[in-house]
Amino acid sequence: MSQVEQDRQAILDAKQKGGLSTLLTYARLSGPGWLQGAITLGGGSLAGSLYLGVIGGYEMMWLQPLMMILGIVMLSAIGYVSLSTGERPFDAINRHVNPVLGWGWAIATLMANLVWAMPQFSLGTAAIQQNLFPELFGGDVGKYIAVGLLFGVSAVVIWFYESGGWGLKLFEILLKSMVAIVVLSFFGVVVAMSSQGEGLAWGEILAGFVPDLSLLDRPAAAFQAALAESSHADYWRDQILSTQRDRMVTAAATAVGINMTFLLPYSMLKRGWDRDFRGLAIFDLSVGLFIPFLLATSCVVIASASQFHGQFDPGLVGEGPATPGITNKLQSGYDKNVAGLEKTLADADEVDLADKKIAAMLVQRDAFLLANTLEKLTGPTVAHVVFGIGVVGMAFSTIIILMLINGFTVCEMIGIPPSGIQHRVFSLLPGVTGALGFLFLWGDGKARFWLAVPTSVFGMVLLPIAYLTFFLMMNNRRMLGEHMPRGGRRNLVNLAMCVALGAATVGAGWAIWSKAHWYGVGGVAAFLVLVGVVQVVCGGQPRDEPVGSPDGPSSSSETSSGQPDSEGA
Repeated sequence: MSQVEQDRQAILDAKQKGGLSTLLTYARLSGPGWLQGAITLGGGSLAGSLYLGVIGGYEMMWLQPLMMILGIVMLSAIGYVSLSTGERPFDAINRHVNPVLGWGWAIATLMANLVWAMPQFSLGTAAIQQNLFPELFGGDVGKYIAVGLLFGVSAVVIWFYESGGWGLKLFEILLKSMVAIVVLSFFGVVVAMSSQGEGLAWGEILAGFVPDLSLLDRPAAAFQAALAESSHADYWRDQILSTQRDRMVTAAATAVGINMTFLLPYSMLKRGWDRDFRGLAIFDLSVGLFIPFLLATSCVVIASASQFHGQFDPGLVGEGPATPGITNKLQSGYDKNVAGLEKTLADADEVDLADKKIAAMLVQRDAFLLANTLEKLTGPTVAHVVFGIGVVGMAFSTIIILMLINGFTVCEMIGIPPSGIQHRVFSLLPGVTGALGFLFLWGDGKARFWLAVPTSVFGMVLLPIAYLTFFLMMNNRRMLGEHMPRGGRRNLVNLAMCVALGAATVGAGWAIWSKAHWYGVGGVAAFLVLVGVVQVVCGGQPRDEPVGSPDGPSSSSETSSGQPDSEGA
């Protein structure tokens, strides 16, 4: 009996024994959800959590978990469709929905893989050089060695994945271990913080998990006293609200990246999962994606909020000496904030101390400034070693999963099975572009702009469109047949998907406008026109007979175990 048949039988036997047995079996068999957790716990999540803590403090603890729940709704939808039909999603979208949507989805995923690997190499190298091994990996030579280490280890882990059998198991064990290291590292930092001095305000932290949409229209409470002292409070209030809104709506668009939506169904089909595994798939996303994301990002927000929210470096405003390793890194951001106010002032007005304090509060901090700040509270071991391990774990896990996704993506685009030496070679591409791009392009502001902006805008355009595609697939009777949810369950699923689609659309629209303005709007319009033209030309009919999946099961009216299908969405 094959491994997938053993797993299927274990699930069916567990369901006969009851809920607890089923959950325990699901926990033992989980896998693809941890891949999602590994990619989402990357540099983007770290940076987003850090600045949420700076700008919103504990009041925004709810934001990232809520957005992730909405993302999981859509991931569950594409997983349900794929496991119910056994069809590869790229091919299914091209045939049943619209080929422009399918190809746009794949191209956006490919761009995201190749470009967003660069900041992961930057993040991992900086953590190795600044936090973990500053003496051993110092200078340019150390940077090249660190990059080689990140690439080499990631490539070896990817090789395990393609080995199948024991290699796949080892791959998943390594990924789960990396995710666990990330979570435990940041959790350890928070535990250390809570045991020092006055500890942490856990009442405020827990209250911060209650959603509060009023933050779209009011500054976080910690800024109120500073605004009351400023003679230019209206200007600063607008700046704070603009930043808060930007962080909130961007989180709505980016909690689940476009490439995550591509990975999930293919990683499930690769394992041989089908409709018997749909309950496991939802459990897997909850345990492997949501829980690690919740713990890691919450711990970073807590650490950032406790150290930075409503606070400033005295050296910036002349109220104390420069703080070693901190003031000089904050100076350019502070100068930029002050210059923004100065442009609005009349000749008789001046920037007073209250204005300077607010300008200093709003400076964006990075992970390494947080580590430096934590040192006086938790000591160097927790601040640099434990925190640094968490950051390196984030970089490693994200690089590995970007590689894995890229292999699936390119294989689908050229129509070959996602396995063997081809998948391995295509998987290495983000490692190559990430390493070389970081070393020779990412440090150049102009090069970074021309790489990052088109990629992020195209990915943000495609994310709500991909969500809409998943919604249409979940309601496509021709495609799902008897597996389409019915009655109250269908209404509940559609309602949840509409909320997720709405949040992604608003967030993407805001982000596209802020990054590309009318160029972005024009690009969205052109893409939608192309979708409409192709839909009219094709007449909304299936374009070809289904293409058999080399790795996934075929669709039938019964489960692979021979039992009638009875499991809903």
